[in-house]
Amino acid sequence: MSCCLLDEGKFHWCCQLLLQQSDELRDGWTWETVQGSQEGYLRKTVIRPVAVDTVQSQEELHSSLEPQGQEPEQSTLTGSVYPGDITEDLIDEDDNGVCMVTEGSSRLLQCEYHILYSCSYSVPVLYFRASTQEGRSLTLEEVWSSVHPNFQRRLKNSPLNTIAQQEHPLLGQPFFMLHPCRTEEFMRPMLQAAQEKLRPVNYVLSWLSAVGPVVGLDVPLKYCT
Repeated sequence: MSCCLLDEGKFHWCCQLLLQQSDELRDGWTWETVQGSQEGYLRKTVIRPVAVDTVQSQEELHSSLEPQGQEPEQSTLTGSVYPGDITEDLIDEDDNGVCMVTEGSSRLLQCEYHILYSCSYSVPVLYFRASTQEGRSLTLEEVWSSVHPNFQRRLKNSPLNTIAQQEHPLLGQPFFMLHPCRTEEFMRPMLQAAQEKLRPVNYVLSWLSAVGPVVGLDVPLKYCT
């Protein structure tokens, strides 16, 4: 098997290493098993801020028809994610400060991330879903608009390819995913460089460091120390 691919046993071994580090760092990853099955997945839930614009949403339009005195519904999320660890080289000079989240311009999302093994592609796959604190699930359009503009450009022109909505293969529930069809392509340079330097690499951790920030999931640098 190519060094850029994983068999299922190696995937589980990499996940166990990641879990050990997560426990030490208190980063919140857990291993979840599926009832009646030997299969499982890594899971993490985080709360992250998302910027919102001032465009009146459908919910607000409906609430304007309700009797006065009732609280208006929350607006639709249509801004950009601002992960705390986005480095300066990801911010274009012509962004003109759009990455600043000021008080009153952001909203919190609850995001749930799952890492599964794809037998079809022999690589890990990141599934995720997001909801407002009121419990409303985000649509695909809202998830896409919550991706930082720089990452949107990279998704359109990089091997990460696309965000899609599909049924979770183990839970049978609707989730979003970063499609794995070109994972081998963008992992190859990283793994080949590590091999040349005889440096051990946790495939799952290295892959997660590349794909996680795209959808607001930061990987602390302490994993690499």
